[in-house]
Amino acid sequence: MTKVSTFCRVCEPSCALIADVEDNQIISLKPDKDHPVSKGFACHKGLATLELHNDPDRLAFPQKKVGEGFERISWDEAAQGIASRLAEIKEKYGAGAIASYSGNPLAFNSLAGPAIGSFFIKNEIRTNFSSGTQDCVNKFAGSEAIFGSSTIHPVPDIEHTDFLLAFGSNPRISHMSFLSIADPVASLRAAEARGAKLRFVDPRVNETIKGLGEIVQVHPDTDVYLMAAMLHHMDRSGQFDEETLAAHGDNVAQLRAFVSAYSPERVADVVGVSAQEICTLADEFAQADSAAVYMSTGVNMGRQGTIAYWLLFMLSLVSGNFDKRGGNYYAEGFYPAAKAGKGNGESPFFDGPFGEVRKIRGSLPGNLMADMILDADKPIKAMVVISGNPILSVGGGERLEEAFASLEFLFVIDIYPNATAEFADYVLPATDMFERQDINICGLGMQNQPFVQYSDMIVPPKDERRPEWWSLGRIEQAQGFDSVLDDGDNPYLFGRTDHMLKHVDLSIDELKRKPSQTAVLPANVPGKFFNKWIQTESGKIDCCPAVFTEALALCENIFTASENEKGQLKMISRRTNYMLNSWFHNLPSLKRKNQLDNPIFMHPQDARSRNLGDGSMASIYNDNGAVEARVVLDEDLKPGTVAMTHGWGHAKTRMRVAQKHAGVNANALLPSGPGSYEKLSNQAFMTGIPVSIDACA
Repeated sequence: MTKVSTFCRVCEPSCALIADVEDNQIISLKPDKDHPVSKGFACHKGLATLELHNDPDRLAFPQKKVGEGFERISWDEAAQGIASRLAEIKEKYGAGAIASYSGNPLAFNSLAGPAIGSFFIKNEIRTNFSSGTQDCVNKFAGSEAIFGSSTIHPVPDIEHTDFLLAFGSNPRISHMSFLSIADPVASLRAAEARGAKLRFVDPRVNETIKGLGEIVQVHPDTDVYLMAAMLHHMDRSGQFDEETLAAHGDNVAQLRAFVSAYSPERVADVVGVSAQEICTLADEFAQADSAAVYMSTGVNMGRQGTIAYWLLFMLSLVSGNFDKRGGNYYAEGFYPAAKAGKGNGESPFFDGPFGEVRKIRGSLPGNLMADMILDADKPIKAMVVISGNPILSVGGGERLEEAFASLEFLFVIDIYPNATAEFADYVLPATDMFERQDINICGLGMQNQPFVQYSDMIVPPKDERRPEWWSLGRIEQAQGFDSVLDDGDNPYLFGRTDHMLKHVDLSIDELKRKPSQTAVLPANVPGKFFNKWIQTESGKIDCCPAVFTEALALCENIFTASENEKGQLKMISRRTNYMLNSWFHNLPSLKRKNQLDNPIFMHPQDARSRNLGDGSMASIYNDNGAVEARVVLDEDLKPGTVAMTHGWGHAKTRMRVAQKHAGVNANALLPSGPGSYEKLSNQAFMTGIPVSIDACA
């Protein structure tokens, strides 16, 4: 038996693993206790990837839709068939009729990105959608506006802070996004043990808060107003660091003017926190020797995620904690990502088929996908979906299914025959993380402790699975384009990576020779941001970007409307330790007794007022759609808040475990189309969704 170093590619920390391999099979998977960064930590989701690797329901061969089912075909047939259909679509409608959707796993696949870019360029595919518009693009839009680069995301210095204020985050369940840190709960626990105060802002007393820190329990999708009120109080009480603002802030007067409208007294009822509690929170934050801020998907997916991300860093800057020990600072990696994401300073918006729109990191709003297929003057007629499942990930429910059913051509590359693949003409089997080469590129510029790790292919791909770069290269050959496969099936693919690694005097070959195939880079040190990393023209943080003008007016409109929403139930997303978006649902080990469906969680007070009890079947509905689910009572929710886990709804898939425990697609309740996403960022509205709930007849 051979022990092989590798790492997890489920979420951003990239925790190191050791695979026991015998006869080209992975016998066991364990945390790498000798790894210099993750130091033997790996969560059970990461370890469950071995079960995923061995899942008999995974795609194993290329398939073609024949009638109502799928038939196995050869790679030559698949490549030629896809090439022929793409040519037909292009000849009939033009290249603009072909679009793409890229899923979350591609963020953890260092070789897929360049291959996808090559394929899109050669096929003139410029209408692109991605899962990013469902969970995090607000951060790219926000950082571009205030720091001048979409890839600057200053991380909290947990190890040294005296006060951490976290919004919409549940690290015990989801680790931490836009902060790559192994075992974040251990780091938070250590911070609290040395005296740091931890405050979690959330509509629910989530799993992390139980045993760590204190809850600031707010109404859903109101974090923007809590932040603005804190800034208002800090300003009127003379707690802005004027020296820092003079040296490093532009448009400070405009920031002050904006927050002046949101006093703690005015926002208290909307936020659900008393004015005195808001003032105390602001005082504790401003007066701490050091303070850090953090925000995750619970806020990202609201109606004003970009505005929230802006105000988050304004809290850091005005308190004098930005780029300071114990505050927030930019985490250097092995490549200067901050410069790579520099904006051009021009307005990002252009006229689209459904009004003014923009792209974020190349992606249009996912919530416009159905409209651009069904209703555009020049509609999308064909799509390429790679490592994604938009049918269960994007709002729209039946309308999105109608849109995909109307496509003239769809091909999917994935590890599973997921709900989206059921609409495909061709389905191509992808490799998993243990069947391909890789480096941990996802957390670049956001690592708590910078490191770079290489992983070889641990075992050969089973059956006829191929990595995405190979599949796309094979189709390019069939199309008559130049391809990475022209020189054989094993080209060297890390030239771009080696160029990036030169910045830290490394190469892939050197990584291979290191223990755990890992190089630990110098620890992050604050104090370099304004000399080295900021990308604005002035070299200062834009404290109130002009591109926000329309959004700030909308902020007031949303607030006014919120004042009149008393009694309205608002739905948030609830993550669990037994799922991961839509692609861990076929693992038997994760289908525990209370994890066989996705119920609607309600506060007992809200349930009683609707004649509902624990275990009752309820109809959850709004103008967007309706689902039925059983009720689970949860006193940890703020009254008026209900919660449901997304990623379910597998009734129509060929994944047997997932189909048996299908659950319901919570995204059927989400809005879609124009007006259903934040214009600033393309981020879909996915939390704080108004719903009505009645007992099923």
